[in-house]
Amino acid sequence: MADSEPLLERLAVENPEFRKLQEDHAKYKQELAELNSRGFLTADQQWRVSELKKLKLMGKDRMESIIRHARDAAHA
Repeated sequence: MADSEPLLERLAVENPEFRKLQEDHAKYKQELAELNSRGFLTADQQWRVSELKKLKLMGKDRMESIIRHARDAAHA
């Protein structure tokens, strides 16, 4: 992953969608950590945990797609 860092940094600067996805991913991760640190979750909180996990995964999939596209363009 260390060799990917310059690409990730470049994408974060040059690609607004990628930057927003990174920011959202970090927010979802933080909210998940807060919810998971509780001893008991209400039904609504359990639903939110499930929703956050899905949002994180969808965002990560989209970021991976952007990374693949950038790598392919760089090697073309």
